[in-house]
Amino acid sequence: MKAKTLMNKIIIVGGLSACLLLGGCGAGQAADATSAESTVAAQESTVTPTGSTETVETVSTETAQDKAQLPDGVYTAEFSTDSSMFHVSEACDGKGTLTVKDGVMTIHISLGSKKILNLYPGLAEDAAKDGAVLLEPTTDTVTYSDGMTEEVYGFDVPVPVIGEEFDLALIGTKGKWYDHKVKVSDPVAEGAADTFDLSTVEDGSYTIELTMEGGSGRASIQSPTQITVADGAATAILEWSSPNYDYMLVNGEKYLPVNTEGNSVFEVPVEALDVPLTMIGDTVAMSTPHEVEYTVTFHSETLESAESGK
Repeated sequence: MKAKTLMNKIIIVGGLSACLLLGGCGAGQAADATSAESTVAAQESTVTPTGSTETVETVSTETAQDKAQLPDGVYTAEFSTDSSMFHVSEACDGKGTLTVKDGVMTIHISLGSKKILNLYPGLAEDAAKDGAVLLEPTTDTVTYSDGMTEEVYGFDVPVPVIGEEFDLALIGTKGKWYDHKVKVSDPVAEGAADTFDLSTVEDGSYTIELTMEGGSGRASIQSPTQITVADGAATAILEWSSPNYDYMLVNGEKYLPVNTEGNSVFEVPVEALDVPLTMIGDTVAMSTPHEVEYTVTFHSETLESAESGK
């Protein structure tokens, strides 16, 4: 009997220990089955948001990628890394040449030497696998401010998104792959250095002519339009030839109409003059709403004070 009683005590103690383990911080009240069930339910509820978090992260990534889209063309862009040992040549002032073709973005960077032999758009562990497609170097000649030249390795790097970090692994002369985070930001269209400087414009209201490309050609924006300048920043009032635009997207930000009757009118920021700016208009004229991409250019030579036009 004593042996049986002892065995029963061991079983009870073991059961209590198991409940304590399941109960976590609430272990003091986890001895009964109800607490154990509560613990399982809590664990299940902890798992459920994980899928939700993944969804949020996916949406966030997709949004970032949408923001990254640029019109086809050639740009100068900043290329930054997480390491002082991995950077573009000093002769390039931290920049590379970003090419956008059919919506695909690639930046050519000239590094500081020939010590980095390959790059890989991803993680080091994947770069080391058989069949991994590595980025091969080009031989670039860079010119420093004192006129000296040097041959270095350059690479054409795929860019998944502008303004957000992405993975880029490298292998050097030591034969080991290393993980790095890099970012491409502040793209400036080729030739944009000679564009109009808004900071030279006095605060006030102006009129300006614009041209627009994209869409089916059936809709247009009134030109000239009104533009307001304050502290070097500009805001334009855009009036469509249609009442069927329910919002516009500019630099990833959504803008709603400022009127309720007549053709759709929006107030949107204007980053620069004489530079094609991408704007998206959502039209409800079709059976289902459609986001349509347009390229709008504001021409500085037509800028006139609204006061003089009265």
